[in-house]
Amino acid sequence: MENQNDTQKAIKSGKTVLGIEFGSTRIKAVLIGEDHKPIASGSYEWENKHENGVWTYSIEDVWTGLQESYRNLCKEVTEKYGSPLKTIGAIGFSGMMHGYMAFDKNGKLLAPFRTWRNTITGQAAEKLTDLFQFNIPQRWSIAHLYQAILNKEVHVKDLSHQTTLAGYVHWKLTGQKVMGIGEASGMFPIDSKTNDFDAGRIDQFNELLKAENISWKLRDILPKVLVAGEAAGSLTEEGAKLLDPTGGLKAGIPLCPPEGDAGTGMVATNSVAVRTGNVSAGTSVFAMIVLEKALSKLYPEIDMVTTPTGKPVAMVHSNNCTSDLNAWVGLFQEFTNAIGVEISQSRLFEMLYQKALTGDADAGGLLAYSYLSGEHITHMEEGRPLFVRTPESRFTLANFMRVNLFSSLGALKIGLDILFEQEKVKIDQILGHGGFFKTKEVGQRMMAAAMNVSVSVMETAGEGGAWGIALLASYMFNKAENEQFEAYLSDKVFAGEEGSTIAPDSADVAGFAAFMERYKKGLVIERAAVDGLR
Repeated sequence: MENQNDTQKAIKSGKTVLGIEFGSTRIKAVLIGEDHKPIASGSYEWENKHENGVWTYSIEDVWTGLQESYRNLCKEVTEKYGSPLKTIGAIGFSGMMHGYMAFDKNGKLLAPFRTWRNTITGQAAEKLTDLFQFNIPQRWSIAHLYQAILNKEVHVKDLSHQTTLAGYVHWKLTGQKVMGIGEASGMFPIDSKTNDFDAGRIDQFNELLKAENISWKLRDILPKVLVAGEAAGSLTEEGAKLLDPTGGLKAGIPLCPPEGDAGTGMVATNSVAVRTGNVSAGTSVFAMIVLEKALSKLYPEIDMVTTPTGKPVAMVHSNNCTSDLNAWVGLFQEFTNAIGVEISQSRLFEMLYQKALTGDADAGGLLAYSYLSGEHITHMEEGRPLFVRTPESRFTLANFMRVNLFSSLGALKIGLDILFEQEKVKIDQILGHGGFFKTKEVGQRMMAAAMNVSVSVMETAGEGGAWGIALLASYMFNKAENEQFEAYLSDKVFAGEEGSTIAPDSADVAGFAAFMERYKKGLVIERAAVDGLR
């Protein structure tokens, strides 16, 4: 760690770097020192609202939240280091990906901000997926735009600029209509050879515009795509006042390209090089695998995005992970309370998770589905959590816990098998983060069994996306000539990082494979439960 004097000097001389991420429930600002470690932070809680059938955040909240999180960070800097924050080496903004922000030529917002959470673009997503032969999920910006066109929304004719939340904030602070490639990959398909929007698919979309008698072309309204390390403008006088209304912050600070939360998550877990990936496992679970080349064809189960340097990334997302497992632990907690045994919830979790390691490799023939909500990978539109066994199954506590841990990864595994078996994707290491990995060793061993690859958990995995975007800004500001981003992270940020790695155990891998055979066969039971229990 840097000592207090070094940190004070860095603050005074502008050697610090600021990252701010607009998450779904919190806006977080993180200031890092020259050793890339956080030295201060500030945050602001906010919530999306469901208004007129649309999930949205008010524009006023965007600016209140930005100013408050920055103000709280400045307060901590002054309290901790006795030095006010007047200048910063570089700044970066990150936000929830996708969604729809549409502006006219005067910069006026034409429709309420539509977030990634909306599922109102089904018709557009389906048509574009078919046209492009590329998976366009409902939350993508292009699906929102095309749905507005199909709905004959009057604002479409006045459209001059379309962006995302991170792109919007960056534009207002710098005057630059630009976007990091990872964030851009959630707006429209990217060509990783040119590191730009896919030109062929842009032409296809322009044909749709022509058919609708729309005068503008898609390129005219999309931001310019930039990769990690490129300059993305600097803080204007107006921008400095928007960020710091007290007038304490100087204009002229350079900004890195704004990025999406998927990209900053990859950076914060050092999962940006090819053949690496990260799995975030909690209420839901998603895996992001950095590919050596694009997939050979369209798979509706897999979203294609990119790293902040433009490498193709396959994303497999399952709606259900630990919610049903948590409910079972809650039941055991009720039992311990009923018999008058005092045990904390965290200790109970740890004990039950550890128990799973002593079960049969295949969980003793038990079967479970953790579907609290619908699961698109297995085509279930609603959730029905299930536990099923035959008279021959070995019904023990260890096997029960093991099957529920296995089930948390069942749908994810089906999506990953497309990558590993059909596309022959190779991967060297996965980095795990989220509640599933909280109990030492257990979640890692289960994930290693499911993926048949080493799973690591790092101490810094909890630092999050605000730290990730600060690292991207730091790279732009500090990189040596021709220094690659992947090398910068490995050599300068994560070198000597403490963490634990667990390699797959052959018995666990075989056991998980046997469980998955059962899981796939039993999907007819889940289907019947969805249809029969209305």
